Amino acid sequence: MTLPNMPDGISPQWLTDVLRRNGHLAQDRSVVSVTRGQVGDGVGMMSEVSRLRVNYDGGVDGLPSSFVVKYPSQNETNREIAMSYNLYEREVRYFAELDAKTTAYSPRPYVTELSGSNFVILMEDMADYRVGDQIIGADLQDSKRCMDELAKLHATFWDDVSDLNWVPAIAESYHADNMVALIEIGWPSMCEIFADFIDPDIARQGEAFIAGIRGLQEQMMTRPITLLHGDFRLENLFFGVAADHRPMAIIDWQGPLLGMGIVDVALLLGQNTQTSVRQAHERELVARYVQGLGQAGVTDYEVAQAWQDYEMAILYNWVYVGVVSGTLDVHNDRAFRWMSQMVARQSNASLDLDVFRHLQ
Repeated sequence: MTLPNMPDGISPQWLTDVLRRNGHLAQDRSVVSVTRGQVGDGVGMMSEVSRLRVNYDGGVDGLPSSFVVKYPSQNETNREIAMSYNLYEREVRYFAELDAKTTAYSPRPYVTELSGSNFVILMEDMADYRVGDQIIGADLQDSKRCMDELAKLHATFWDDVSDLNWVPAIAESYHADNMVALIEIGWPSMCEIFADFIDPDIARQGEAFIAGIRGLQEQMMTRPITLLHGDFRLENLFFGVAADHRPMAIIDWQGPLLGMGIVDVALLLGQNTQTSVRQAHERELVARYVQGLGQAGVTDYEVAQAWQDYEMAILYNWVYVGVVSGTLDVHNDRAFRWMSQMVARQSNASLDLDVFRHLQ
């Protein structure tokens, strides 16, 4: 399917055609007008997002008056990077093939199409939900919601990923190779830029961590494998605020991975949950995740094992912290603020659990 150039190709006729083709709009109905506006600042790193206000020619049952539409970055360099990581394909395929299989909730997709380096995802507008804020951090209630949602997601694909060969694994994949290469650049840069937020003893662990990253990647693949979100941080999470809302929804599926589910858990608790909340409720939250898996039918994962895996995942996730904070642009004030909190929380969690002892 050839797609028009985005976002200029978003027109009443195009919307009419794709909504009809996907079974959402009757042949005798059409879109008569569409207005495009920004979502947030309207520009992401690898993709862009807009809100569409839509008018139809008469009553249209079941179709909303607004959508959110996601499409490629207009920055050519970012677009090339996204293609090299298969980010567009991974997100389109998640919504087209996997979203309906799990009770973990993401915005409802109405249209998912991919054509070369062009893609479009037309989805439910969740503007009336609260977006997570990594600067503030997750409180206990939000952290509990996250554990429940991750259990739903991971249980769906628990030890059942044989048909997901298009999703890269944490180890022995192009994703793994890229993370190894980028952490060598990112670790010293992170320690310099965020020196006020990282414990000096941890900063000195860079050489040992980089030397051990391949082994850590392998360890993150040694338990029953599942589908990971891969970037389970607060800015990618919506929380319900009204009686008719779902507890939460997960967005941004450009980076799904195959690996141990506890990696997503450790990323949320170690980098996003408020440090005081994690310190007071960490074991309770990991146990809640395991309980959620059990309620969804996973019976081969015990709390004791999950805790051991959690410690190793906290250690492993320094690769995420180092790559993000050490290689991405931090000149934007908000980016610096959320990255500094990510580094500080990860540093505190690592000290509390003494995770670097596992490198010895």
